[in-house]
Amino acid sequence: MKILVCISHVPDTTSKINFTDGDSKFDTNGVQFVINPNDEFGLTRAMWFKEKQGATVDVVNVGGAETEPTLRKALAIGADSAIRVNTTALDGFQVAKELAKVARDGEYDLIIAGRESIDYNGGMVPGMLATLLKANFVNNCIGLEIEGEKAKAIREIEGGKETLTASLPLVIGGQKGLVEESDLKIPNMRGIMQARKKQLNVIEPSEPETKTETVKFEKPAPKGNVKMIDPENLDELIDLLHNEAKVI
Repeated sequence: MKILVCISHVPDTTSKINFTDGDSKFDTNGVQFVINPNDEFGLTRAMWFKEKQGATVDVVNVGGAETEPTLRKALAIGADSAIRVNTTALDGFQVAKELAKVARDGEYDLIIAGRESIDYNGGMVPGMLATLLKANFVNNCIGLEIEGEKAKAIREIEGGKETLTASLPLVIGGQKGLVEESDLKIPNMRGIMQARKKQLNVIEPSEPETKTETVKFEKPAPKGNVKMIDPENLDELIDLLHNEAKVI
């Protein structure tokens, strides 16, 4: 079984976010980048298939050379090889189109993407990728088993879970639950050394085709000042909630 895991290169959630050029571009200075968490759950599940069923696992990213450390981390975790599509990720459709070409050329049985990335939270790429490939698709996937050409997937729905069966090739949008956080793999020294010798292929993109354009970024409004009230002074608390906050 051949598995392709789509990896997004995203800012760590602890990073301080700023914008430049009139708030039209993201400022990457001083920002630590990591594997998108939803993608990391998918990569960990792919490693399970590699260990238990002898699957081969490739990882792919659409981005410039600055994303290669993230791909190297995926290789250190245990992926067999990496592919970088040498272009800036502009929008979900463009990324899905580039990923579809890689998946089609590699004739993969299973394509694992994260449900969404934690930078733009678009949640568009897995579904568009499946459509472009004319492959079966399960989103919000929290469980996956493969037996031969058949897959059993569990996805999260409102108020519960749904179990589905599908034939390969299959695209999934994974999330927490596909594996638990305690199952995530931390690269060890041996894995890091092996990653340096593994193949990282850089391929040129097809003609860029986008459907959206980022016009401007805007930070959330800053939180207001906090007013501390003595826990014994309930009259003052009620007065402030009624006359100042106007919530009662």
